[in-house]
Amino acid sequence: MKRIAKYTLWLLPLVLLTVAFTEYPSTRQDFEISKNLEIFANMYKELNSAYVDDLDPGKVMRTGIDAMLNNLDPFTNYIAEADIEGYRLLREGTSDNIGFEFKKIGDFVTVTEIFQGLPADKAGIKIGDQIVAVDNKDTKNKSSDEVDYVLRGATGTTAELTLRRPGQNSDFKVKINREEMEMPNVPYSGLVEGDVAYVSLSTFSQDAGKNIGNAVRELRRENPNIKGIILDLRGNGGGLLIEAVNLCNVFIPKNEIVVTTRGKLKEQDRSFRTQASGIEEDLPLTVLIDKNSASASEIVSGTLQDYDRGVLIGQRSYGKGLVQNTVEVGYNSRLKLTTAKYYIPSGRCIQSVEYRNGEPVDIADTRRAAFKTRNGRPVLDGGGVAPDIKIEQASNIPVVKSLQDQDIIFRFVTEYCKGKEKMPEIKDLRFTDFDAFLSFVQKEKFVFRTESEKLLEQFKQKVTDEGYNLSTAVSSLETALGAAQLELIRKHKDLISKLIEKDIAGRYYYANGRAQIGLLRDPEVQEAIKVIRDQAQYKSILKKS
Repeated sequence: MKRIAKYTLWLLPLVLLTVAFTEYPSTRQDFEISKNLEIFANMYKELNSAYVDDLDPGKVMRTGIDAMLNNLDPFTNYIAEADIEGYRLLREGTSDNIGFEFKKIGDFVTVTEIFQGLPADKAGIKIGDQIVAVDNKDTKNKSSDEVDYVLRGATGTTAELTLRRPGQNSDFKVKINREEMEMPNVPYSGLVEGDVAYVSLSTFSQDAGKNIGNAVRELRRENPNIKGIILDLRGNGGGLLIEAVNLCNVFIPKNEIVVTTRGKLKEQDRSFRTQASGIEEDLPLTVLIDKNSASASEIVSGTLQDYDRGVLIGQRSYGKGLVQNTVEVGYNSRLKLTTAKYYIPSGRCIQSVEYRNGEPVDIADTRRAAFKTRNGRPVLDGGGVAPDIKIEQASNIPVVKSLQDQDIIFRFVTEYCKGKEKMPEIKDLRFTDFDAFLSFVQKEKFVFRTESEKLLEQFKQKVTDEGYNLSTAVSSLETALGAAQLELIRKHKDLISKLIEKDIAGRYYYANGRAQIGLLRDPEVQEAIKVIRDQAQYKSILKKS
């Protein structure tokens, strides 16, 4: 009887919902909903009464809910009561950042970025430090989100971190004061080669548009005769929608539509327009984007492209053009669901239409709908914003991507910088000991599985299954492939050396240094400078088709 009562009480809301839809089946869709809810209820009833083991209803239903949402976009999520506090902190920002970024590398989360002048920097924390405890709570094998949760707290409170620094014999503790602060969103701005302005934006946080505008004005003061502007949105994952509008307003006139949101509830559709005269409405503009430029970055780059206001350079952007809202679904649980999509001035939607493992999948241009820019240039929807000039990205080269994904470059730089208090100035900073990097790669047993190596694994399994003894021949082939792998890494020596230099610069000169050294040896920046200086090419790209 207890089991039946438990089942009845738990299932009552579902039954009532089924009745509500069955009594008034106004449409075919309503009938389908009520029918399938009834099937669902009957199936759970049979499982609950006859399945060999006792069922945990919360676990079973969570599996069903997750499976249902997995068929939708990856940004529609269920937040259970047990997760709601952590979600609230991350969503509402009720606790303060303390001035560094980190990710899990090995057993512990490791510091990957320090922001100059903020609490972590003041406390002496360095990139490469491992966080082994927070307030004496062990962090071994904890995820980045779990560590982030215990790090957060109210302004004026203190966190005690136990750190493990490569090259030091013992762990040590530091105390960080949580301060009210504004994270910098324009990590670097400056003149490139004297007559081209460069500004980068890391996130669309508060005053992003204003800060970019101020940076452009300041560069104009330094050189009133600048030839053009490079706006760098690479790696910018988005942020506040209104700041995307404000940033567009730096470069386009008043009262131009930037973005429209459209969903099922037509009364909630909205259009966002520029509100003031642009600061730089005519100066040649290039915009750098990559596969990690998302959401607000895509609204800005896509809008500037739709108005033929600037030339986009880099790789296709991420493809996130969704509006989310969070609603209560009972028992202190929430559903974060997509309620609308973003549409930029040409009418195209930047949202990806296909996903694999939660990540957007690039689809063929033949499957994309065509739209027109103001000048009549063809542009496509169906996932992200495509650049006008495409440049192959380092992370798209399989062996380089694998080195980055396995944190080999990051860990090598940590080892390389041990005991080095200073580095040459940015203009003189060069990494020349590539043999040391190759030795590190071998020591760390770097695994890069090429298609040939995958085939070799299948071959080994097959000959073993069929009883052949070819171990000596296979071993020789594996050795040859290992040597070839090192040669493949050596083939990309210049590119990998640039990535190493960039990482070194970030450790000694913060984000500012990383940006500066990137400008010296960045192929996308060099292409942008070339396009700005070649006005015939610039106008040709943007002209009417």
